Amino acid sequence: MDTLLRLWQSTGIYHMQSGQMIMIGICLLLLFLAIRKGFEPMLLVPIGFGGLLANLPAAGLAFSAVEHALHNGTPEIGIALAQLAGLSADTADAVIYKALSNGSPELYQTALHTAQAAGYNDGMLYTFYKVAIASGIAPLVIFIGVGAMTDFGPLLANPKTLLLGAAAQFGIFATVLGAIGLSYFGLDFSIADAAAIGIIGGADGPTAIYVASKLAPDLLGAIAVAAYSYMALVPLIQPPIMRLLTTQAERGIVMQQLRTVSKREKIIFPIVMLALVGLILPDATPLLGAFCLGNLMRESGVVDRLSDTAQNALINITTIFLGLAVGSKLAADKFLDPKTLGILALGIVAFGIGTAAGVLMAKAMNLFCKHKINPLIGSAGVSAVPMAARVSNKLGLQADPQNYLLMHAMGPNVAGVIGSAIAAGVMITIVSNLPAG
Repeated sequence: MDTLLRLWQSTGIYHMQSGQMIMIGICLLLLFLAIRKGFEPMLLVPIGFGGLLANLPAAGLAFSAVEHALHNGTPEIGIALAQLAGLSADTADAVIYKALSNGSPELYQTALHTAQAAGYNDGMLYTFYKVAIASGIAPLVIFIGVGAMTDFGPLLANPKTLLLGAAAQFGIFATVLGAIGLSYFGLDFSIADAAAIGIIGGADGPTAIYVASKLAPDLLGAIAVAAYSYMALVPLIQPPIMRLLTTQAERGIVMQQLRTVSKREKIIFPIVMLALVGLILPDATPLLGAFCLGNLMRESGVVDRLSDTAQNALINITTIFLGLAVGSKLAADKFLDPKTLGILALGIVAFGIGTAAGVLMAKAMNLFCKHKINPLIGSAGVSAVPMAARVSNKLGLQADPQNYLLMHAMGPNVAGVIGSAIAAGVMITIVSNLPAG
């Protein structure tokens, strides 16, 4: 009987908690939306599956070696780790781990060696997170791939659209203020938290993950899920706002044919842009540098194999590990928090504000421009490439079946990618220079 009892107590069912059951349901919902509805399947499938793995009780796949030792170790290991943290042996495991991880690097290394000496190692998902996201590598590699798939031609042919991409980033900064404002309603977001949440408004998943990993790693799961979920919902979120802010006549504006952009311009542009931004805003250099490298490989025409690898194999392999690493942050103790609801609410507001700002900027530019801009392309300033541009084109065709706006909309769409990377650099710079405490 004792053997059967020990066998039962070793099962995941015995250790299952209500929060884990809820999170498994949420992860199954993400998989349903990705597989059945086609909502950003490239990311939501590995994120949802990673979340399932992270919430399997007793498996500990998202645990570090120290967390494994605290949750599953002998009382002697728990006492040793608690003493290292300067806490009593009856302190909760989560409190002990937080004290160790927030302590000096030497303190955590001592705790890690203690756990490893007792036979505990990092879980699979924790290792993926440490290598792919904590290091900042995976979002940068994805940006190389995105750069290799990007054509700056529409932006260079009509440089005014850069302003539309810049205007759409207003959603980022408005969301930062909103996150700080929610602190007055009991959701205690720090300035770093608010900055990380604000990047959701850029509609750029890799940028959101990169900034969250730097400024608010505990909120990474909620921020990533919000960013990619709302990117998938762009065709539902944007059209009502676009129709509300434009007239039928404005939606029917036919724009001037774009000029042909030379190969030389396309090669020089990423180099000049990187030099200018890197000298002015160094914290934006990693994201923008990776983006410009990928684009230069594409446009130079002399490294087709590298460009093809970046566009396909490299970005696909990285996406798998990035998604699983984000899924590791969907553990119940990290995700089931009132802050998550605040993040989800702020995310959709950010998208709305970014869309509206881009449309209104286009309308304002029409007061001064000789060649009119269709305000619908302003909504493409959010960097959901190429989905936002397709939405602009679709609404333009509804107003005039002969009015194709796709290439015009790609200008602000690409500008939005640049704008979100610069905004990320601004956020990291501001938070890094805040006085401690």
